[in-house]
Amino acid sequence: MTFSIAHAEQELHKRSATLNTRWYPRYHLAARAGWMNDPNGLVWFDGWYHAFYQHHPYSTQWGPMHWGHARSKDLVHWEHLPVALAPEGPEDKDGCFSGSAVVDGDTLALIYTGHKFHGDSSSDDNLYQVQCLATSRDGIHFERQGQIIDTPAGLHHFRDPKVWREGETWYLIVGSRVGDTGQVRLYRSDDLRLWQEDGILAEAQEGMGFMWECPDFFTLNGKCVLMFSPQGLAAEGYRNRNLFQSGYLIGDWLPGQQFVAQSEFIELDHGHDFYAPQSFLTPDGRRIVIGWLDMWESPLPEQQDGWAGMLSLPREIRLGADNRLRMTPAEEMAVLRGSYYPLLAQQLKNQSAPVVEEAEAIELELVWEMNTATAECYGFTLGDGLRVFVDAQSQRLVLERRYPQFALEGSRSVPLPAGDRLALRIFIDRSSVEVFVNDGDACLSSRIYPQETQRQLAIFASSGSATLSSGGYWPLDK
Repeated sequence: MTFSIAHAEQELHKRSATLNTRWYPRYHLAARAGWMNDPNGLVWFDGWYHAFYQHHPYSTQWGPMHWGHARSKDLVHWEHLPVALAPEGPEDKDGCFSGSAVVDGDTLALIYTGHKFHGDSSSDDNLYQVQCLATSRDGIHFERQGQIIDTPAGLHHFRDPKVWREGETWYLIVGSRVGDTGQVRLYRSDDLRLWQEDGILAEAQEGMGFMWECPDFFTLNGKCVLMFSPQGLAAEGYRNRNLFQSGYLIGDWLPGQQFVAQSEFIELDHGHDFYAPQSFLTPDGRRIVIGWLDMWESPLPEQQDGWAGMLSLPREIRLGADNRLRMTPAEEMAVLRGSYYPLLAQQLKNQSAPVVEEAEAIELELVWEMNTATAECYGFTLGDGLRVFVDAQSQRLVLERRYPQFALEGSRSVPLPAGDRLALRIFIDRSSVEVFVNDGDACLSSRIYPQETQRQLAIFASSGSATLSSGGYWPLDK
């Protein structure tokens, strides 16, 4: 099959007209139709936020990757634009894989991985991944500049470039695999076209994964943050429960040296579905992160509806005094709020209390008093499929989903925060929930698939009592 942007647009026009929207998000970014995974090229350019993403327009399955494209004035209301990249050249004939975007004067530059096989595609021995460049003056139509970095000798997995500028120098990091060891390699350039190797920025120690995908590197409060998605981490107790993880290391770095980690690997989001996060700066200097709100090799029931995959809410990250990232919804999310419906302070004892009959797109706030609670479990439910609750015996906050008809069952959890107050800020969309704990202590994000009659939202306490000291919700809509 010959791929082109024109063919992709024709296919999307046809497929988008037949979507079943029962789970299609009301306020998250999803593709017009077909498959979506990693966010790419998040950037502010010429008065717009731009979000690119891995995209297969021709089916709801992963396939030869294109770059989908949307833009927004406010990080909330997204306008779909034509597909930005299609696998049209010899350097990317089997896919335009993940990458990043930077502003170079009056030009928007996309730096991405060209994915190609020389021979039989069933063997990684024939796989080559190179880094490529495309540029635009209007932020919509891109001119392909071809390959800018070749595959290093002996490597096959070499992908997901992230580019930034310090002074007059551009830096580029890229994830790679050497044997069964993940690496982040570093390059530098004066013009985005000619690149010089600058060594290994960081490398996996034993047990830290065979491939480090989607690396990102930035500074917060004078410390360097290396954010990446390692493949091959073993589950350990409550940690690393997903097939693949995403998280970060905190440390120090100077040009010409290796990154020196000063923390253990910390997962960024503790739900079932969050991968390949990428960050960017807003014009006012906030560091925003968006991730793929799905997980590899997890069932995606929306595929039967003509689409697959979505992106998370934009989240602001800050570095706390404990050298951990705190992640909260971007302040722009407030523009979606309708009228506020407060909840009365109340004590629940072995009972459930309704909050809203149909929670399809809402933001919910709940503040629980932990020091007076005697209940073994207390929290909220959405129909029969979702429970988010305090487990007093394990002293953890648990997100439990149960959709056995789709083979989606199980729980994820985080330790309860210190103190006597548990404040939850919860975003529910048609097929997702994102729970933010105590103004950034933790976040749990998961896909959910309620039937039409299973969207009743309620608070509860079982095997004892619990006090809701305050709460309320806003309907959200575009």
